[in-house]
Amino acid sequence: MSERATVRNRSEKSAKAVVAAGNGRRAEREGEIARMSVGSAKHQKSAEAERSSNTRGEAERGEGSGEAWAVRQAPADSGRAYLLRQALTRENLVVAWQRVRANAGSAGVDGLSVGQTAEQLKVHWPRVKEQLLAGSYRPQPVRRVQIPKPGGGVRELGIPTVTDRLIQQALLQVLQPLIDPSFSDHSYGFRPGRRAHDAICQAQGYVQAGYRTVVDVDLERFFDRVNHDVLMDRLGKRIADQAVLRLIRRYLQAGIMVHGVVQERYEGTPQGGPLSPLLANVLLDEVDRELERRGHRFVRYADDCNVYVRSQRAGERVMAALRQRYARLHLKVNDAKSAVARAFGRKFLGYCLWVGPRGEVKRAIGSKAKATFKQRVRWLTKRSGGRSLDQVVQKLRSYVLGWKAYFRLAQTPRVMRELDEWLRHRLRALQLKQWRRGTTMYRELRALGASREHAARIAGNARRWWRNSRYELNRIMPIGYFDRLGVPRLS
Repeated sequence: MSERATVRNRSEKSAKAVVAAGNGRRAEREGEIARMSVGSAKHQKSAEAERSSNTRGEAERGEGSGEAWAVRQAPADSGRAYLLRQALTRENLVVAWQRVRANAGSAGVDGLSVGQTAEQLKVHWPRVKEQLLAGSYRPQPVRRVQIPKPGGGVRELGIPTVTDRLIQQALLQVLQPLIDPSFSDHSYGFRPGRRAHDAICQAQGYVQAGYRTVVDVDLERFFDRVNHDVLMDRLGKRIADQAVLRLIRRYLQAGIMVHGVVQERYEGTPQGGPLSPLLANVLLDEVDRELERRGHRFVRYADDCNVYVRSQRAGERVMAALRQRYARLHLKVNDAKSAVARAFGRKFLGYCLWVGPRGEVKRAIGSKAKATFKQRVRWLTKRSGGRSLDQVVQKLRSYVLGWKAYFRLAQTPRVMRELDEWLRHRLRALQLKQWRRGTTMYRELRALGASREHAARIAGNARRWWRNSRYELNRIMPIGYFDRLGVPRLS
């Protein structure tokens, strides 16, 4: 009996030792995973803080290479982290829905607005989520919309359904923190913490430093020419979650609806979806890295790239090299809009550069941007709209304030004053047109403080709104009059 008890005791001790060893190894693994999670979270936070602190100019190469190295390690982690499940968490979806709702936008091919989609998803979202996780979800085609370009022609947009915009936004919020730190510091388009103003100031700095010949490259129908296989190959080198890669390819191949007929797409990433800008940067980052390797000074914003060199001959060499590099990506340079020329007078993001009296390079509003501004104001202040002056000013106010915010970097105060004068001239003519008859003009002008002689002279030429609104009416309706109406000043 004692021998059996001894054997039984030894067996129990061995079993307990095995269980304890197993628990120890499990705890060790859990601790290691926790340390990896905390470490990766700290790295992402530090990368975001570093990127936000360098929103202008070039970052040091050491910092850029460090960020790129961290994301190059991401594919192994991304496959294990199940990026699609992260995108479909409740917290991430709530933020994504807030973005989609704030952007509003029109309906897709299903005809459902943002509000209608919200009601539908209350019932159908569990089924949609199940299909996404199972890999059986099929995005709906995008609805083609054509908008006129300022210089002529049309730009084609692809409007996804609100449900697909929600899914794309949720994916973007998970993918962008992983991929964006690996992009070049010379890329400014559609990236968090970077703006068009930063790109313009960087270009100004290159020209001020003596690089006064620009290789201005514009890609021909870039978003319509993106090769799906090339794009997915580049994206697959950055993330390893096959479920996400499969879903993104389905979005690329979802098709486009034109006049009720769905057309299949074999290339292109339609403008209008939240993922399109990120995918464009993934594809074009390869060209950025080649330019960095050669030591060039350049600025890229989406598909617009400017390389600054010291001579025409050097610019021609860079242009030839860029044509070859873009051809490898199945992209074509737009010969009509691309050129090697002096940097002064070339348009970049609506701005152009000029030289001040002391040789200082300054920023100015491009001629096309000014023409577009006047065209838009003419449409908003057309004299056949049947609206009061207060209603016109309210519509005008939002556009003018947005335009002023974007072009606030312009170092041309005289141009801004001239645009202010022209705008007030338009509004005075509109007011005279609304008064219509001479008797009404006379009465209203007298109420504004005009003398009898001035009021009678203007009312006597009641049909000459534009001429009357330029001279004597300036004193009756001065700048303060439009300030009280809420018309913003540009100067």
